[in-house]
Amino acid sequence: MNGYIKRNAFKVLVKWIFENQHKLQTIRWCSSSLRYKELEDSVQADHVAPSPTQKPHPQITPEISFKYEDLQVRLAAPYQLTPKPEAKELGFGKYFTDHMLKIYYHKELGGWQKPEIMPFENLNIHPAAKALHYAIQLFEGLKAYRGVDDKIRLFRPELNMERMNLAAQRSGLPMFDGEELVQCIKRLVQIDQEWVPHSETSTLYIRPTLIGIEPTFGIMTPESALLFVILSPVSAYYKASSDGAVSIFADPNVVRAFPGGVGNRKVGSNYGPTIEATARAAKLGHHQVLWLFGPDHQLTEVGAMNIFMVHINDQGDKQLSTPPLNGLILPGVTRRSIIELASQWEDIVVREEVITMERVIQLNQQGRLLEMFGAGTAVIISPISRVGFLEQNIDIPTMKQSNPVFQRVKDTLLAIQYGHVEHPYAKVIS
Repeated sequence: MNGYIKRNAFKVLVKWIFENQHKLQTIRWCSSSLRYKELEDSVQADHVAPSPTQKPHPQITPEISFKYEDLQVRLAAPYQLTPKPEAKELGFGKYFTDHMLKIYYHKELGGWQKPEIMPFENLNIHPAAKALHYAIQLFEGLKAYRGVDDKIRLFRPELNMERMNLAAQRSGLPMFDGEELVQCIKRLVQIDQEWVPHSETSTLYIRPTLIGIEPTFGIMTPESALLFVILSPVSAYYKASSDGAVSIFADPNVVRAFPGGVGNRKVGSNYGPTIEATARAAKLGHHQVLWLFGPDHQLTEVGAMNIFMVHINDQGDKQLSTPPLNGLILPGVTRRSIIELASQWEDIVVREEVITMERVIQLNQQGRLLEMFGAGTAVIISPISRVGFLEQNIDIPTMKQSNPVFQRVKDTLLAIQYGHVEHPYAKVIS
């Protein structure tokens, strides 16, 4: 009888620690420490730091890709764990979880090495690494959502992997099997699962990154690379107006991308040069930049989002339009999902078509322009209420619609992501 009571008390204690570990400061354990303790002990016993003069030994890996089955796990010690912030303090990309994933590529060692999950740490790379000098790097962005059933889901991660490989191919970086990386990411999220917010206004942002680390000058394919994944609990990407809408500035004097370039790839060199233009827009009272292209001022993207427009077309039907993928525009996962989902609705026409500022102004003057909104992983849906263009401010009646399309789209996406409905787009992490 006494043994039964002791076992019961022990189970209650373990459950309490598991549920309240984020509140503990000095004796808090990692969210999966009980589950992975045996693995941790075995890995740490075998782990020996290499000598500075010792060359790395080749690891047996497949020709084309690393494999999830080769994944090694080294868990953070209790003193390495960091306290979790409150949801209201999150912001975007300010906090990071306790672990990260690293996968090295060395051509001289046969290519991809074994993937490893380890305690979060700073990178140690040579000052001559090609990523630092020639922007030979790329990244992705996806999220883990804690559903109403407490299950954690990813949203169409295979599309992020497809896009990441296309960017790698364009950048001279090694490609890989996307499904293998998805499995490694799932394991990483499992280990740091208590960092996935218990909220439908916050998520765990997942940032896979691939950089060229060969320490040589010269613009050529790097023979060494590093693929790493870090996790960050996030809330709103940026502050909008009181009604939730944003104002955007369309400046015809700057472009985000050009034909034959890499506007359709998620590489860092697409983003750094936008900072000055965005800051200038902010000084004029706008939240983001509407990127235009060509003498006819074609709409391409807004900030780091794809752009959509809802209007009454020439046949009198309500139409949802977005610019086509012509090489200037990132093939967004949210963009593709909106097109596919809305195409199933009988009360709206969906079109990929060229949209110009002249067309926007004309539709607005005719009272046929109903809504404009941006869409992307970070913000999901961002309604637009004003466009600054050539010394004028164009008011967009997005927030005046009784049943706005942007809200319908947002509700549909969130219902899938947070498990309110079962859908093949959502991949449950077991």
